[in-house]
Amino acid sequence: MLLTKRSFAAAIVATLTLSALPVLAGADDYRFEPVGKPAKSGDVTLIRVRLVQKADGKPVTGAILVQPRLEMGVGAGAMTAPVRPAAAEPGLYAFEVQPSMDGEWVLTFDAKVPGEAATVRGRIMLDLAR
Repeated sequence: MLLTKRSFAAAIVATLTLSALPVLAGADDYRFEPVGKPAKSGDVTLIRVRLVQKADGKPVTGAILVQPRLEMGVGAGAMTAPVRPAAAEPGLYAFEVQPSMDGEWVLTFDAKVPGEAATVRGRIMLDLAR
């Protein structure tokens, strides 16, 4: 009987402790949105995106975007195009791309969000001109 009371008390303490911890957002609690239309200048097109929390729609600042990739098509036959990060204002993230032809392209990248353990994956569909 004493063991049962101790187990019950331990369960209550654990429950109260865990319920006091802050709820952390998960990688699925964010989304990327294109900002404006792609801006073409010579051979380079500037693409701007915003990372927002789905719950409140507020922009997320301070994220680090890595492994950007621009592709047209899927699988082994996919074409890729040069892409590199570009300077942007706070709350926005930008990429300079050089598509080799007109059409539907997909920009993918990963984001390391401050305070978030999981990697947030971004995917933006774009209609780009060469």
